[in-house]
Amino acid sequence: MKTSVRAALAGALACGVLTTAIVISRHDGSPESAPPGGPYVALGDSYTAGPEIPDQDGSPAGCDRSDRNYPALVARRLALPATDFRDVSCTGATVADLTSAQSTDRGTNPAQLAALSDRTRLVTLGIGGNDIGFASLVKSCVKSAVLRLALSGLTDGKDASGDAPCRARYVSDGTDEVQRRIEAADRRLAAALADVGRRAPKARVYVVGYPAILPPHTTGCGAEMGLAAGDITYLHDKEQQLNSMLRERAGRAGVGYVDTYTPSVGRDACADRQVRWVEPLVPRAPAASVHPNERGERGMADAVLETLGV
Repeated sequence: MKTSVRAALAGALACGVLTTAIVISRHDGSPESAPPGGPYVALGDSYTAGPEIPDQDGSPAGCDRSDRNYPALVARRLALPATDFRDVSCTGATVADLTSAQSTDRGTNPAQLAALSDRTRLVTLGIGGNDIGFASLVKSCVKSAVLRLALSGLTDGKDASGDAPCRARYVSDGTDEVQRRIEAADRRLAAALADVGRRAPKARVYVVGYPAILPPHTTGCGAEMGLAAGDITYLHDKEQQLNSMLRERAGRAGVGYVDTYTPSVGRDACADRQVRWVEPLVPRAPAASVHPNERGERGMADAVLETLGV
């Protein structure tokens, strides 16, 4: 998702490896006797890259990669040499940027899949949030809430519970525009995963889902996110649908899925600052708005490593 939600939602994404020369990797998603060794290639958007988490590293600078993002943490835990780890994730990336160069405000990121080869043994992919425009969706929902408040004259802090002006904007005559975007992203991801398999036929591949961004309920969330109560629920449900698509697509493609949502429940952007994985609109820790902080990246790395059995 883009900064302020660049990424992202999936999904995308994490994976880990134990250094071993014995394991033969598989694409059917079935358990193996041990995790694969490197080379490891990390693909994805800003939820993978870790914008504004120090220290920012990598080229181009516009991709906003942190040396404490989950791919870097996984690689360290697996004691991979620098030559066996490539992080080509980039803030703002969509599925299209896996196969085409991506322009940023500070340089151009080559097509991410160009980093793969028949030597690659591990791939993680965290993508999809930008394909459904989640960043702009959140901004739009905040603006809708402010406008609704002004028009209704609720200037005395009254609860606007039940209001969902943003949902009303995106859902019309039974058609949910965001759901349609998720379905379109699914089709693009299917082609991308097939391409990953062709380029890295010996690699184990994992699609990484998105951690909890908003709670399923509205209690205590308005101050941090500036959203109408009903839109908090709506956006939460859209992320759930995105993660479900990522999981199902991974299964159909015969690759693994890393669930970062379950371990992050109660650690969303509206949670206490001491436990949350995702920062609110105004970050209180070094991280981009509505993006994982360092704690969140550690949690995502742990989810990857647990999936790998490390």
